Amino acid sequence: MRLSLTFASLAVGCAIALSPATAAERISIGTGGTGGLFYVIGAGMADLLNKHMADTTARAEVTGASVENIRRVSADQMTFGFSSSSTLYEAKNGQGPFDGDAQPVAAMAYLYPAILQIATIADTGITSMEDLAGKRINLGPPGSNSAVLAQRLLEAYGVFDAGKSQFLSYTEGTNALMNGTVDATVVLAGAPTAALIDLDAQRDMVLLGIDEAKVAELFEEYPFYQPYEVKAGTYPDQTEAVIVVNDPATIFTRESADQALINTITKTIFDNLAELGEVHPQAKAIAVETATKTPIDLHPGAKAYFDGAM
Repeated sequence: MRLSLTFASLAVGCAIALSPATAAERISIGTGGTGGLFYVIGAGMADLLNKHMADTTARAEVTGASVENIRRVSADQMTFGFSSSSTLYEAKNGQGPFDGDAQPVAAMAYLYPAILQIATIADTGITSMEDLAGKRINLGPPGSNSAVLAQRLLEAYGVFDAGKSQFLSYTEGTNALMNGTVDATVVLAGAPTAALIDLDAQRDMVLLGIDEAKVAELFEEYPFYQPYEVKAGTYPDQTEAVIVVNDPATIFTRESADQALINTITKTIFDNLAELGEVHPQAKAIAVETATKTPIDLHPGAKAYFDGAM
């Protein structure tokens, strides 16, 4: 009996001693739908972390994207997540979908530009934002960031008309433009993007640019937006550079997340950007030089990495 108790005690003692050393770090990454860029790049990050962080199991989680990611990361259900800059700013400040319910989030990094591209075709005769007055415009999926940003931009130009607005997916919007049921359509994504590549291949596409001076109040009111230049030749029919509005993609975590862990995750991702860039062309836009251009303060763990890397 005494011998059995001794062996039992040893077994329990060994289990306690070994558990911390053998337990793998579990990292859950909030992304978006499987067809979206958040998921593709998030899965690439998970692969990096599994490959380069010892005793780590990282997984990209399919979610409803920015808003869901913020709520779940804030609730400690996920380690970090993807979000548009606008949604992350509003979450931190208790605005928009988080009205009166500020979330305890901190940024990890600016990733890549997600730009509002307003396209039409030569047959419409539309060549400027002012020409959109009275026109039928697809603003993107209902409730999407593209619809919100497009409305704000059209209002800044005084050409928003709720009765002429439609809310279609990006593919449906470009098809509607080619079929003549809308006069312009928007896409919020990196450039070039598949929907507009297809449009440009079938029609003489016109990409509309903004005048920064005319929308200065937009950037003042919504400091998470940024002007961005789409270089000439990004699309075959685009012969001149075009200035558009950028709502960058970011990654973020909880304010209270472990500093050492967030520092290691940030280091692993940004020390292996060449490898991450292989998962999608847009991932090649992720860079240390732009990573700190976040709409809210960086988490101390991420900040410590970038302070040392720059």
